[in-house]
Amino acid sequence: MNICLIGYGRMGHEIERVALSRGHQIVGKIDAEWRELPECDVVIEFTQPDSALGNITKAMAVGVPVVSGTTGWLMDWSEAVHAVDKYDGTLFYASNFSVGVYLFRQINRQLARMMNHFQSYEPMVEEIHHIHKLDYPSGTALTLADDMVEQLASKSETLAYLSSDDAPEHRADQLLIRSVREDEVPGTHTVRYESGEDSIEIKHEAKSRAALALGAVLAAEFVQGKKGIYGMEDLIPLN
Repeated sequence: MNICLIGYGRMGHEIERVALSRGHQIVGKIDAEWRELPECDVVIEFTQPDSALGNITKAMAVGVPVVSGTTGWLMDWSEAVHAVDKYDGTLFYASNFSVGVYLFRQINRQLARMMNHFQSYEPMVEEIHHIHKLDYPSGTALTLADDMVEQLASKSETLAYLSSDDAPEHRADQLLIRSVREDEVPGTHTVRYESGEDSIEIKHEAKSRAALALGAVLAAEFVQGKKGIYGMEDLIPLN
């Protein structure tokens, strides 16, 4: 494939390395405002929350499929869906492209279903990322927490806070997400259930950005010839 990268930071460089190793070509590297795309088969977009929707819409307007991993912009998701419909486009979105994180999500959902039988446990989510990550909570942490809220009868919404602050006062039906910004940590996500007697914890720890980059390139390969909206559940069907 001929791939155009929108966002050429740490993730963009890693995606380039993985794409080249799989025999693809990088025909464009865009790291700022843009008007025209070079001719390409797919766009892989990892930028900032305030530019993601515009990047996705402009690429689809010229008929190029988009793979996006930018987080923090999903309040505008309905507009992205509208753009897919308007341009008969293709969008693959994931808050985390790691295959390991996708498997972690499935375990998390199953554990949450089981914990409905044990009301003495209080759940929470913690995410740790490098100091360069500006948004919080991470998209992955929010996805994990949303998955839990969907399954847990005792929770109806999430509430995020930075570790530099005290845990906020919250209602019993709110699931707390604690965000930590530390050194150069690629990404660690922990789901914890605490009771007075013991605790249960599952954790995913990224060792580098390589797993994310591989997942993004696999998604770019997957969307060739397809129309519509896709996610990791389409790339890796487990049922």
